[in-house]
Amino acid sequence: MLSVKHLIDTYSLTADDITQILDTAKAFEAVNNRDGIKKVPALRGRTIVNLFLEPSTRTRSSFELAEKRLSADALNMGGSTSSVVKGESLADTIQTIDAMNVDMFIVRAKLAGTPIKITENTDAVVINAGDGKHQHPTQAMLDLYTIREHFGHLDGLKVAIVGDLAHSRVAGSLAPALRTMGAHVTLVGPPTFQVDDPTWFGCEQTWSLDEVIEDMDVVYMLRVQLERMEGAVIPSRREYNRMYGLDIERANRMKENAIVCHPGPMNRGMEINTEVADCARSRILNQVNAGVLTRMAEMYLLLGGEDNGISA
Repeated sequence: MLSVKHLIDTYSLTADDITQILDTAKAFEAVNNRDGIKKVPALRGRTIVNLFLEPSTRTRSSFELAEKRLSADALNMGGSTSSVVKGESLADTIQTIDAMNVDMFIVRAKLAGTPIKITENTDAVVINAGDGKHQHPTQAMLDLYTIREHFGHLDGLKVAIVGDLAHSRVAGSLAPALRTMGAHVTLVGPPTFQVDDPTWFGCEQTWSLDEVIEDMDVVYMLRVQLERMEGAVIPSRREYNRMYGLDIERANRMKENAIVCHPGPMNRGMEINTEVADCARSRILNQVNAGVLTRMAEMYLLLGGEDNGISA
């Protein structure tokens, strides 16, 4: 099992933890690819609460599907249906749900720190499904899975994380996870989108995509977080695309075996052009598939699933 009780961030995960998640996800691949019933009894009788206080499509549907395939019982709660909107404190809401003897909370929240706050008010396991501009560890795990599937390893790979670094919880989770697994990370973005202290991530940072793209094994394009800008100065969509967008000309300069990733949803024509998003280098749909597998693995490992639950 993992060395952590909760999955809140990627800094708390060891290389052994990450490897165990990725290997377990690989074991679940056969379940996910079955022609028949795509379900195992691994978490039968367990109750998981999907508490999504911020809108989500990909992450929420991925978790719900993963829960069904593990035979868990799920309770879905959104921001508009939570008592928090009626004025109840978050702590009271969590303690009320906790009194029903649930086993796990999957938490998505606009405010950074919400998942860790929830751990203080429940004995259940908590998985952070994205909190503000802080962390998104389950996204990082599916990204690592996708990259490892292509190259067979992570150690020594060169990865460029490109775009809206300052507002991205994806970058905040992926960069340290990649470094834990021995990859070399370069942060790329315009000055207004760069992180204040790249040394805190242990990464180099540059404003020029063109100077580094030919040396990278993975080019990971971040979505421009238009909803989190808070008045940040950005160029026009066309100017941003010209300077930092991944078009087919830039993609053709990449290494022969290099790949393109994106967490979705994509702003096509801004951070990535359609011909690149749909080209042979793209692993974007592979990432979506990996999301189900890795989230199955995370819930299974954190809840101590049945020993025979993977293959049953």
